[in-house]
Amino acid sequence: MNYEREKANMLAENLKSFTDYVLKSHKAYNIYLSNQEKLYRLSLLTDEFEIQILADELLRINRFIYDEKTTAILVERIRKALTIIGDYIDNNFNDLFIFTPRLHILRMLSSSFTYI
Repeated sequence: MNYEREKANMLAENLKSFTDYVLKSHKAYNIYLSNQEKLYRLSLLTDEFEIQILADELLRINRFIYDEKTTAILVERIRKALTIIGDYIDNNFNDLFIFTPRLHILRMLSSSFTYI
């Protein structure tokens, strides 16, 4: 079993669950979040960077064999998106605190690719 391929698949699955959680929190009024406007902006950021599409593509590429070149390109795009989304969440911590653990997991998984 290829360790790098498993890391890529784990990153893709966690990205999909992050975007699903953001969209569910936005559609169903989450009582733990005080400002729905900031949550709406977070959902727009995930749509703008096409996080769901990146996750699907990463999962498709690494389903059976590990493609190092394409994975490197996708992980780099994911890192850039997570940097901007993370800055937004950090700047609005009082309203979006519930997303910080998932963001931390995504940052650690994307940084585990050392060759990029």
